[in-house]
Amino acid sequence: MNEMKVGRYVVLTDRLYTETDEWVVLSNDNVVVVGITDYAQKKLRDIVGIELPQLQKEVKAGESVGVIESVKAAADIFSPLSGIIVEVNNKLLEHPEIINKDPYGEGWIFKLKASKLSEEKEKLLSPEKYIEKIKGG
Repeated sequence: MNEMKVGRYVVLTDRLYTETDEWVVLSNDNVVVVGITDYAQKKLRDIVGIELPQLQKEVKAGESVGVIESVKAAADIFSPLSGIIVEVNNKLLEHPEIINKDPYGEGWIFKLKASKLSEEKEKLLSPEKYIEKIKGG
């Protein structure tokens, strides 16, 4: 897995990103995996709870679908694309700290069957653009 570093933040090159610090891994059947970035989890610090998205819910790109709670703050989880929530990572209910330990792997949050992938994909950020966002923010 190729990674780039911005200070202490890791950005992987095999996925796309959002302005709201989610990552998206695309697959060829329009099902995408979504989580929060290393930058986001480090900003939140110790994650103590999560409200997962509702299964089979139809969502729009940019819609809040869940909440991550840390000792510092609560942060919305936004859907990067429109579609239907097809799977959630229930392991996070008992062990939300997995997001801190492995935000890009075991810490994935939900899977979405994207309904407008070709047009909405254009709005996602490349790893390079996401790095620019981190540097600017």
